[in-house]
Amino acid sequence: MSTRTKEWRWLAFDTSTDVLSLAVARGDRVWAQTLPGGAQASSGLIPAVLAMLAEADMPLASLDAIVFGRGPGSFTGLRTACAVAQGLAFGANLPVMPVDTLLAVAEEARWLHMHSAALSVDAPLTVLALLDARMDEVYSAAYQWQPAPGQVHGHWQPATALQVGAPEKIQMPEGSPLLLAGNAFAAYGERLPVAERCVALPTATALLRLAPALWAQGLAVSADQAMPLYIRDKVANTTAEREAMKASAAIAKATVPT
Repeated sequence: MSTRTKEWRWLAFDTSTDVLSLAVARGDRVWAQTLPGGAQASSGLIPAVLAMLAEADMPLASLDAIVFGRGPGSFTGLRTACAVAQGLAFGANLPVMPVDTLLAVAEEARWLHMHSAALSVDAPLTVLALLDARMDEVYSAAYQWQPAPGQVHGHWQPATALQVGAPEKIQMPEGSPLLLAGNAFAAYGERLPVAERCVALPTATALLRLAPALWAQGLAVSADQAMPLYIRDKVANTTAEREAMKASAAIAKATVPT
């Protein structure tokens, strides 16, 4: 019997901010790219995916799953990411893994902090992830990094619920050391809690690092089960919006070779 370790193959992208972050992984090799997001993400994502898969010599159908940032974030960006993930997955018969963008922020901050501050992989860490929600509000959630002694990989545990609100009303987590991370400091710096800060975005490479543990937890779903995550109550997935997402997914499915 072969003892060869499986070579995982992932495609990951996030369009929840004004940055389009894209990456693919084949085993330990990673290809990553950052492009303009916002309105340009809807037209640029699929060509960028095709080019990167070709560069990595990975047909779409050879992937294990498509990982995407499901939100919270830009409503248009979330719909773009979800629709493209659905279309690609339907066309190649692949599962998808929707990942909370604030968890990706926490992971990116941990990674940056570990390399810049020589933080041990065995050290616990609490990250309060913050993304600018506009309208004088921030999206926030806290996570605690639980190291696995003697191993490279640990796991994240939620410490507070996802929420949106004024910077002064952020729910503070327990645990130390505490790291504030995200893109909300320029707009709300003096109104945010006092703690060490790290500018971080929900990058595709952070999604790739999260993917194995999320897969092991059984969080991969079929394409039709993938949905954006909105926090503001008034932003509902209306019938018209669902139809728009279906149309976008159909276009992605029809235009992308497997």
